[in-house]
Amino acid sequence: MSAIASAAPVPRAMQAVPLARRAFWLIAPALLLIGVFLVLPYLNIALMSLRPPAVGAPYGAGLTLANYGRALSDGYLLGVLGDTLLLGLTVTPICLLLGYPVAYHLARTTSRWGSALYVLVLSPLLVGVVVRSFGWLILLSGNGVVNRVLLDLGLVETGLQLMNNRLGVTIALVHVFLPFMILPLVGVIQSIDPSLEAAARSLGASRLKVFWRLVLPLSWPGIQAGTILVFVLALSAYVTPVMLGGAQVKTMSVLVVQNLIDNFQWPSGAAQALVLTACGMAAVALYGKLTGRFMKGLA
Repeated sequence: MSAIASAAPVPRAMQAVPLARRAFWLIAPALLLIGVFLVLPYLNIALMSLRPPAVGAPYGAGLTLANYGRALSDGYLLGVLGDTLLLGLTVTPICLLLGYPVAYHLARTTSRWGSALYVLVLSPLLVGVVVRSFGWLILLSGNGVVNRVLLDLGLVETGLQLMNNRLGVTIALVHVFLPFMILPLVGVIQSIDPSLEAAARSLGASRLKVFWRLVLPLSWPGIQAGTILVFVLALSAYVTPVMLGGAQVKTMSVLVVQNLIDNFQWPSGAAQALVLTACGMAAVALYGKLTGRFMKGLA
């Protein structure tokens, strides 16, 4: 009966529609959403970045490259751009070093507490980034929990400066983005057959060699996905640098918002946003090439 059903003729209406056209209509809703909510806003930002500034209006008439010239030649803006990239390059490896052992344990554990560990990893995502940043503000402030504990234990004589600097911003960003590193790694490590590790150990390989020559290469797609995700999120972070950094830590995201809202300089803010996007894409592309060479060296 099933053979007869599988051999049933395709309706004539379906035969008349080419396969490529049917596939297009299947993905048309997704393409429409991407076009309306991603492509069009980017095109609008790109056009806005080419407009001259104006008084009493978001931008003036005509087109100019002066906004990009200022973004790429102003020493202060270049310094903020460098600090933003450095912040992303600092947060990303810290998240990787902290997240990989956790992800490996979650992927390999057979304990009944495994689901509870998943909940602990996912729990920060259930709280808004403003609330999490405010929690770190309470912990790291001059009269906060961390300084009070250190003072009560006699480990320091005066409170440490843990806020309004890069240290506090880095700590908070690592906490905010750590789940985005762990989750891709867990999925990839779970796909690695544990019997491969047992076979390598039975052939005399040490734990370090098994990790370096077997687990690390096979888990590299998860490492790439996690590091790129955390790096991009760290570059675009706004709430945490504002709350933990104050006026002492400036990132490109903070400057873009200031130009758009406080200074009402939409063309300058749009140009700075696109410069940050281009630098982030260039860094990701360079990272992809370097990691590709690294993987060839491990092979």
